[in-house]
Amino acid sequence: MAHKKGVGSSRNGRDSGPKYLGVKRFGGELVTAGSVLVRQRGTKFHAGRNVRRAADDTLFTIIAGRVKFEHKNKKRYQVSVYPVTG
Repeated sequence: MAHKKGVGSSRNGRDSGPKYLGVKRFGGELVTAGSVLVRQRGTKFHAGRNVRRAADDTLFTIIAGRVKFEHKNKKRYQVSVYPVTG
């Protein structure tokens, strides 16, 4: 037999909120300077041209332009932003 009372509700109630991770701007989209491109934990995507990595591994752009996801090497993807010409 159980020797503890069923006091579920007072011991429950600890759950962290959602972190809203993932790709925020997709390939081909036009972005402004400072736009968040990817929120991530670790470096699933690496920073390419005109993109910087924040302390929490978020990727953001430093110029206005068009987003491009490209291969960095065989294993890794990088995100770059190229200025729109024309």
